[in-house]
Amino acid sequence: MEPKIEVSEFTDEGYKEIVTYGTWRVAMLNYIDELLPEKIDNFQAHLTTDEVFVLLGGRCILYTADITNNHIHNIEGIDMVKGRVYNVKKGVYHTHTLSKDAKVLIVENDDTNLENSPKYMIDKQVNEQLIAICEDLWK
Repeated sequence: MEPKIEVSEFTDEGYKEIVTYGTWRVAMLNYIDELLPEKIDNFQAHLTTDEVFVLLGGRCILYTADITNNHIHNIEGIDMVKGRVYNVKKGVYHTHTLSKDAKVLIVENDDTNLENSPKYMIDKQVNEQLIAICEDLWK
């Protein structure tokens, strides 16, 4: 007999898909060095779906930006509040940084992949803006 409830946990660093069903998936994102503000090197957009984030523990800044004519502008950072749902709309460039104890739940379409989620590589000046936003929000 198949279990009525599956219980999953992910405690390692980084991202892991936890549940996939039909056209959607649930994943966990935990602290990982590459998402330290000084190491962030890109923003990513999902062209076919929204992406939902829920902070379960620790801290996470969700950054968004506009990209037009190969130029990044309007960079904003939101210091996520535990238990609130943050829906990044389809086509919005975003990235995030996490505290060492952070746990973030992610819900997205199961077909979200590198082919439909372009990355925009950032330069040192943009990276410095991300660091400044983080320092301001987490002071």
